[in-house]
Amino acid sequence: MDFALNLINGGAGSLASYLAAHVLLCLLPAFFIAGAMAALIPKASITRWLGRNTPAHVSYPAAAVAGSLIAVCSCTIVPLFAGIYRKGAGIGPAVTFLFFAPAGNIMALAYTGSILGPEFAIARFVLCLLFGIGIGMLMAMIFWRDDASHDAQTDTLFADKATIAPAALGVLLSLVALLIAGTLKLWPLTATLVTLDVPLTWAQAWQTTLFQWVPFDAAKGEEGVSFQGSMLIVLLLLIAVTAWRGLEDIVEGANRWTWLALGLTGTTLLVAALRLTPQANGLDVALTGRAVAVALTLWAVWHFARQLAADDWRSWLWEAWRFVKQIFVLLVAGVFVVGMVRQIIRPEWIEAVAGDNTLQANAVAVGFGVFMYFPTLVEVPVARMFLDLGMHPGPLLAYLMADPELSLQSMLMVSAIIGRGKTAAYVGLVSVFSVCAGLLYGAWVDGLDWGSLAIALGLFVAVIAAALAWLRHRRHAIAAT
Repeated sequence: MDFALNLINGGAGSLASYLAAHVLLCLLPAFFIAGAMAALIPKASITRWLGRNTPAHVSYPAAAVAGSLIAVCSCTIVPLFAGIYRKGAGIGPAVTFLFFAPAGNIMALAYTGSILGPEFAIARFVLCLLFGIGIGMLMAMIFWRDDASHDAQTDTLFADKATIAPAALGVLLSLVALLIAGTLKLWPLTATLVTLDVPLTWAQAWQTTLFQWVPFDAAKGEEGVSFQGSMLIVLLLLIAVTAWRGLEDIVEGANRWTWLALGLTGTTLLVAALRLTPQANGLDVALTGRAVAVALTLWAVWHFARQLAADDWRSWLWEAWRFVKQIFVLLVAGVFVVGMVRQIIRPEWIEAVAGDNTLQANAVAVGFGVFMYFPTLVEVPVARMFLDLGMHPGPLLAYLMADPELSLQSMLMVSAIIGRGKTAAYVGLVSVFSVCAGLLYGAWVDGLDWGSLAIALGLFVAVIAAALAWLRHRRHAIAAT
């Protein structure tokens, strides 16, 4: 009984800390961006760069560049992946975007370089780029029939307009700015502008109670629930109730629940952008540069949204709500299960079997990344801890390649979008490529010379090219019959 209660407490604690710290300033804007992509952007604007018929030398680099500019975790990237895929992007470029964005974005690489060293960051970038494009191309060739069918469906679902309306472009850019303002940890966003002392004498006692309810070990990358986080969880629950009443039938027109849900969403984002610190004599409320930026971008979203036609903004909100219903429940379930599994798995086990650059060590490191998911950038100091405790750099890179891609919750969400078959293939390819990345980098760390490393990497690329050629030949043979 105690063991079962410990698992449940671990799952509940993981879910509470995740909702309190990571859902808001990244995931909420991502859902609205995905809805805007599906409802407001002409299909031609997506397929021009990421379509299945776009030349590979254009679509795959474009997908990688787009991913490199978005500093979000694997859970946040899934709604954006869903948005471009639903709008007509080919499965190959869409998967490259899905793979590269969490692990190869500028912030993740910069942080990796500062904590683990520039060689590690360079290896992560090169291998993420090369393998991300390779995985995307393989997915496109394996599932070319489904890709063609999906492309035809998007022709039916969406009008192939020539240009995007200025108001729609303004909404989309404002939402992207909101996502950036809420996620980047750079000055002046992190600067404190004004601090107010609010006489809430019970704030410190409540914070102590929260830490007792949701204990955590910061050294392992775990996060507790802060006073501010508990407020945000309450606001999220209110948004869920009001959104169900206000967005479920939004295509038929808005009601008072619609405006209440949107108002609560904006308020929640603003509260998340503040810095609330309980003290012995009250609560310190710090107005940050992030709060100002979030407020300005929210105003910009509202300004451009008012210029949209009624059918357009209703479609936008409906698509965003549809993505929430499709993805969010699976996210919650995945985070809860991961929290339970983390009560069983001990880092010492991984360190014991990943001290050498072997196939088994790299495979274990990849599997570890599935069940020990950490939010974006948090996995880097955790990797530093593993490195200091004796994990070999090869398996460590395999872990960093897999952790942002193969978290349990992200796999569940991706499956809801592209189906179990494609998700299984994607997971398998990412696992194999991550293991190969760890073996290659580990061999170089162990003293493999540059020439031999180039030959090994070239052989791997040749295998990918041969697989692509065989798949292309098989595709043409099937099409000819």
